[in-house]
Amino acid sequence: MDATVRNLDGSDAGTVELPAVFETTYRPDLIGRAVRAAQANRKQDYGADEFAGLRTPAESFGSGRGMAHVPRQEGRGRRVPQTVKGRKAHPPKAEKDQSESINTKAKKLAVRSAIAATTDAELVAERGHEFDEDAELPVVVDDEFEDLHKTKEVVEFLEAAGLAADIERADEGRSVRSGQGKARGRKYKTPTSILFVTSSETGPSRAARNLAGADVTTAAEVNAEDLAPGAQPGRLTVWTESALEEVADR
Repeated sequence: MDATVRNLDGSDAGTVELPAVFETTYRPDLIGRAVRAAQANRKQDYGADEFAGLRTPAESFGSGRGMAHVPRQEGRGRRVPQTVKGRKAHPPKAEKDQSESINTKAKKLAVRSAIAATTDAELVAERGHEFDEDAELPVVVDDEFEDLHKTKEVVEFLEAAGLAADIERADEGRSVRSGQGKARGRKYKTPTSILFVTSSETGPSRAARNLAGADVTTAAEVNAEDLAPGAQPGRLTVWTESALEEVADR
């Protein structure tokens, strides 16, 4: 399978043969497992305070009073689960193992399958990404892209390559999160847009970090969650020529 290489001005710079990994069988089941495992394995342990609901001098009145043997303080039930301000019957426990395991071979196959999914235009469009009809997937750009340090230069390339509409979609889709998360440093939700895969993260990571929903990673580190956020494969991805060589070595 061949792909057209684009210059920074969007012009044709020749073709490159895609590595065999881009022809991997599509396995959405394995991709979903790999993404869910990654999400589970970075969860922070959480649990209830050991003495929550127990900080009270309440005592039971005992038998012979025609009332339940519930610990009481000033006549009101305390401490036990069915009372106001009582302990929880089954609180979350910090020692619970929330991680998920996945076989190494299955994880590697999931990444390869997610890489192959980036070449399917129907799958990418179904995921919600917007791009010009004449845009050829996967999008491969010359290594000069890795020398960019300004956001406007990346935007100029995306406009020339017919991908700028996806950044606009993510920017317009930014919304205020519902719930308590607003008070915990994650007020806004932004749709996921383009993934840039390079051989070096230094330049592009600075140039693309302000683009709505965009991410930058290296070919050595790209994983299933980068390629299939939310366990939904087919992310719109831009590869540099050097990144293709590195991902082939993986």
